[in-house]
Amino acid sequence: MKTRPTTQLVPHTVDGKTRMVPVHVDAPAPPRDWDRFVLNGVTGIAAIVLTASVVWSTASIGDLLAHAVIEPAAYGAAVVFDLAWIACMAVEWLARYDEDRAALPRWAGHVMLVLAMLAVGAHGKVAGYWEIGLIGAAVSALAKGLWTVVLRHQTPPLDERTRAWIQGELADAGASLALIPVRRQLQRAQGQVDAERAAIASADRGSADPDRPDESADDPDADIIGIRPGAVTTKDAVRIAWDSGFRDEQACARYVAKVTGSMPSPDTVKRYLRLLKNAAS
Repeated sequence: MKTRPTTQLVPHTVDGKTRMVPVHVDAPAPPRDWDRFVLNGVTGIAAIVLTASVVWSTASIGDLLAHAVIEPAAYGAAVVFDLAWIACMAVEWLARYDEDRAALPRWAGHVMLVLAMLAVGAHGKVAGYWEIGLIGAAVSALAKGLWTVVLRHQTPPLDERTRAWIQGELADAGASLALIPVRRQLQRAQGQVDAERAAIASADRGSADPDRPDESADDPDADIIGIRPGAVTTKDAVRIAWDSGFRDEQACARYVAKVTGSMPSPDTVKRYLRLLKNAAS
């Protein structure tokens, strides 16, 4: 039986204290997975074929388009033909567990492949070698066909009920993701409403009453600031500014000063903003 060196953690006790220490041992080596070996080889072959297809198509279509535009633009547009159906094939692979979602990229990939093949064939005709055009167009078809076989082999078969269950799970996850921007918009709107109300309340408290007579000598000292029940605190003002979209510390401090009537401590504003950032993350 084949073995291979490996490291295992074993308990070791010294002076009554036990620790897990690494020990080098020879463990049985697992048998070679020939199925995985063959699949990796086929995938490598498919990658080489795909690369050759992109190079050939880009060279052919680029040479065809170079008759009308400069070469950099021609070859830049030529590479789009193969990249388009390759991207559709990748999206089809990502949607392999949902046959309904995979149908559109599969259909679009076939259409884009046909367009690429027609462009390669047109280059052969313009060059005077229609046989080369047909063979070159077949290269793209072979590349996509090989990748389709490889991807279909790696796609696990699912029964109808399992696919329906997966679609339900994806729908629930999609609904949760969709609610995130909605809740963010609601919080932003509510923050703007709270900020507007706080600003109006602050303006009402700071405005003079034209119908009130002049203060008498018995009025409280103007230097003494009375406690106002329900006044907006620095923490509340920072939270309102955060909900309204303020992220800069100086801008937030100016807003807090406007709402509360006094300039807050920069450290206090920074601390409250840090707490809100941690809560949001």
